[in-house]
Amino acid sequence: MHSAIRPRLGLKWPKLPLRALQRGYITDADVNKSRQYCIAQLRQSDYDSYLIRNFIPSSRRDAYDAFRAFNLELVRLPELVSNPTIGQLRMQFWRDAVNNTFAGKPPKEPIMILLHKVLAQLVETSPESSPTSIKFWLLRLINTRQKYMDNRPFTSLAALEEYAENTYSTLMYSTLAALSIRSMHMDHLASHIGKACGISAVLKGIPVLASPSPPVKSPVGTDVGGGRNPVLLLPLDVMAETGAKEENVYRYGPEAEGFQDAVFKVATRAHDHIITAQEMLKSLSAGQDPSHEYEHQGEEHHHYPDTITSDVTSQKDVRRGFEVLLEAIPTSYYLTRLENENFNPFAVKSGWKLPWKLWRAHKTQHI
Repeated sequence: MHSAIRPRLGLKWPKLPLRALQRGYITDADVNKSRQYCIAQLRQSDYDSYLIRNFIPSSRRDAYDAFRAFNLELVRLPELVSNPTIGQLRMQFWRDAVNNTFAGKPPKEPIMILLHKVLAQLVETSPESSPTSIKFWLLRLINTRQKYMDNRPFTSLAALEEYAENTYSTLMYSTLAALSIRSMHMDHLASHIGKACGISAVLKGIPVLASPSPPVKSPVGTDVGGGRNPVLLLPLDVMAETGAKEENVYRYGPEAEGFQDAVFKVATRAHDHIITAQEMLKSLSAGQDPSHEYEHQGEEHHHYPDTITSDVTSQKDVRRGFEVLLEAIPTSYYLTRLENENFNPFAVKSGWKLPWKLWRAHKTQHI
């Protein structure tokens, strides 16, 4: 494999973290407790990722667990803080935690302890890996989550896609970097799948966010606050086009005029990304070039030497990183159930077939 760090972009990995780890700075018991914490978080709050982790190569499963548990912490943060200032401080805490962990000084925080172990293992076993890229992706995730932690509306469907690229696609880029896969085609697939995942996540969240949260209670049971106000995160341009209005959705739910039409238009964009990824994967698996160019090629940490984009190398990368592409399965399954409910997200129930669908996709190498 070629080095995943370009000299003009990369940083030399400090040797201190490895020596510190060997001296017991972070013990095996610390790592094991941190691993169990991250797994428990996924099992309780991100069951899709909890199922997918079982297909990730065991040597890189800790990386997947750390990335996904980290994302969960950022997603839940707005619901856990009492005012925006505290939220900003907590985001800065995570930003400092990432920077310190990559500097070999992880805080005593389970996710960062596991991430430190992951980085040390990557340096020892995969010199061609890209810790600098992983740091870049995690910081971008923080910055994007911080920007939208006030549940501001998406001005357009394009803005929603950009959000999805900078969150869910970025999580997939992190996992690919941990697998030492530096491939334009794999990043291209991850971009489409991640955008579908991010768009669908907004649709999944409508039944929760569009309803007011219960009042905040004190330890003695008295009401001390009105809780969160309802929000509707459908893109404003789509709502204007379909005639959907926030206040009508809050009042009438899925019966509000234009609401299901708006959901349909947003869900269609997510479905289009899944279809594009499926067609790309089919072409790459057959040794053919995808039918369109990667729109993010040339951006920071999306530089690819021509020597690693051959058809043979691309087929190898798809085989090595196919498990990362399994993120498409829960999203595709949700979109199917949403369609069956006439694009009413309030009516979509949990799907019991997901474990089987993931196993079948992994077995057939098709998403």
